[in-house]
Amino acid sequence: MQLYLAPMEDVTDPAFRLLCKRFGADRVYTEFVNADALVRDVASTTRKLQISDAERPVAIQIYGREPEAMADAARIVEQAKPDFIDINFGCPVKKVAGKGAGAGLLQDVPKLLAITRAVVNAVHTPVTVKTRLGWDDEHRIIVDLAEALQDCGIAELAIHGRTRSQMYRGDADWTLIGEVKNNPRMHIPIIGNGDVTTPERARECFERYGVDAIMIGRATFGCPWIFEDMKHYLRTGELLPKRDMRWCVEILKEHVLRSIDWIGDERKGIVHSRRHFAASPVFKGLPDFKQTRIALLRAETREEVFRIMDEIVEVYGGMEWRARKCRLR
Repeated sequence: MQLYLAPMEDVTDPAFRLLCKRFGADRVYTEFVNADALVRDVASTTRKLQISDAERPVAIQIYGREPEAMADAARIVEQAKPDFIDINFGCPVKKVAGKGAGAGLLQDVPKLLAITRAVVNAVHTPVTVKTRLGWDDEHRIIVDLAEALQDCGIAELAIHGRTRSQMYRGDADWTLIGEVKNNPRMHIPIIGNGDVTTPERARECFERYGVDAIMIGRATFGCPWIFEDMKHYLRTGELLPKRDMRWCVEILKEHVLRSIDWIGDERKGIVHSRRHFAASPVFKGLPDFKQTRIALLRAETREEVFRIMDEIVEVYGGMEWRARKCRLR
């Protein structure tokens, strides 16, 4: 039962990937790499190709809207020696899908397949795809699309259980993911994604839908240890004991330091880490926390961030109910 860290822009940089790997992620994915920018040798894009052996197996994900540019980008990516090259046919945000890339290609299946064939034929590295159920509820095409993608030569398929029109609203629907997995014509591994936020839900998805792996996305924000929690439960059927708030905060501090080191600038590294502070279960449900939260998200030096975090532990660390509510196991 494999658990993967999903590719997420401004989230899955090397600092966070290495933390998730330490806590048991079986595979990690980079942020999105823009094919056109990569071909133009834009520095901020080529920097995303930096991977380390400590992360392996690691996939570099690319997106674009033209077969030739995507093939050229894949050849460049291959020089970084990732274990997989992943094609993004799932990003729903307007600046990607609205320009005919990512999930936008679910409206143009012939081009989507042409891009897939171009990338597969351009490289020797295994090519994988991440996509969604379809463009909208009237076009849930994933069962037929999965077969067509397999025919293009991809090695694996990851499916997010929403349509593009849903964005991240509503609940992820895993029924079609299960239908793809149980299609007798499918022989490549199928990875399920969407709303797997607890160890119990992870086991349910493996058992009910039969997927080969589960990809964890937003549930990892400020909680890289979620992989350890899930893997322990999948292995033993038992939940890990509650985690101490101080321990969790020390991991968040480490993430801050790793981000600063990766970006090379203290303020930018802290700003880059803020979405993890904002979403972390460590700080959810705390009473009278609003002003402290604002101060934490406005802090611009490591000393200030760490001071506020230490004060949070002093004030709230002994609250037994908090650990249960925040699922800090």
